[in-house]
Amino acid sequence: MQRVLSVSFTHVLRTLAVMLLPLSFISLIAWATAGSATGNTSDPIRAALWLWIGAHHIPFSLTLSVGAPGYLSYLPIGAIVIPFLALRSGFYRAINKLHMDYHSLDSVRIIYASFYTAILTLLSFFSKSPSVAPKWYLAPIFGFVIAYAAAFSASRGTKISKALILASQTVALALGAAFICLGILIFTHLKTVNNLTTVLQPGIFGGVLLLVVSVFYLPNAAVALLSYFLGTGFAIGSGTNVSPFTRVIDQIPAFPIMGVIPESTSKLALIAVALFVGLGAVHAIRNLSSGNKSLFQSSLLAILLVALLSYLSSGALITDAMGAVGVSIWKTTLAFTVEVGIGLALAVFIPVLFERNKR
Repeated sequence: MQRVLSVSFTHVLRTLAVMLLPLSFISLIAWATAGSATGNTSDPIRAALWLWIGAHHIPFSLTLSVGAPGYLSYLPIGAIVIPFLALRSGFYRAINKLHMDYHSLDSVRIIYASFYTAILTLLSFFSKSPSVAPKWYLAPIFGFVIAYAAAFSASRGTKISKALILASQTVALALGAAFICLGILIFTHLKTVNNLTTVLQPGIFGGVLLLVVSVFYLPNAAVALLSYFLGTGFAIGSGTNVSPFTRVIDQIPAFPIMGVIPESTSKLALIAVALFVGLGAVHAIRNLSSGNKSLFQSSLLAILLVALLSYLSSGALITDAMGAVGVSIWKTTLAFTVEVGIGLALAVFIPVLFERNKR
């Protein structure tokens, strides 16, 4: 056990170094090029820590320059890939280093994830400043889930339940279609996207960072588009709503991906509802051979996955005016449940009715 603890802790530290050193370098360059009359050399170090903490989807409480409180919880889903891949690689190296010198692989995963979570929680707590304070008490939740999932995926011979696989495939199919539509919208609204980029005047280094941030926010945009096609829409600020039925929004933030927001309502978008009904039918057909229990489990897991994606893709963006950005968690989840559920019910009960009529 002592060897497991030692190797796990060592590789957690190496994983942290792999993530924090590049982020510190980026923060240092940004700090040096931006310039500040009141800044000090600790600023880029804290900024690197905040970037790393934010990549785990941990929100921040802010104190704005005008003295008003702010909150940042609208964080990019895509950024989770950074700690996930780094932790996955670190755990894989740790397992190879141990050479099967452990009693249970799951215990190694828990130890590895616990070490990482403890460090994340401590750094989240001690990195706060008078103007920026990470919600450190959420670090144990997000940190452990990401670290354990990464360690689980790095292990050979791990078995995943069929219900979870089918649920993931159903949600991935819907999300993949949303990504395709998002790509088409970006291409057709390229002029607007370019104009929003020009307004920011990011410069060369800032332009590269803006591109990276935009890529990380693409999953958020895809979930918002998914909600739009479900009919519930999404918000770009408090009191706003963009859906096939309504477009209540005065102005859009100067962020490139916002250029794809529909300029008017479109009832034709509701045609996509039929596709979600069809998705439910496909989901049911794929589960029929496994029985009703598997169908119920995979359907429930698919709903939970949509709820999780809705939560991760929404939040507050600093000010009160942008206090609600993204999708409504309960509306999106409910719409998905109803529309996919209709297709599922049709696929299950129509064959039964035909069978009864034959008799």
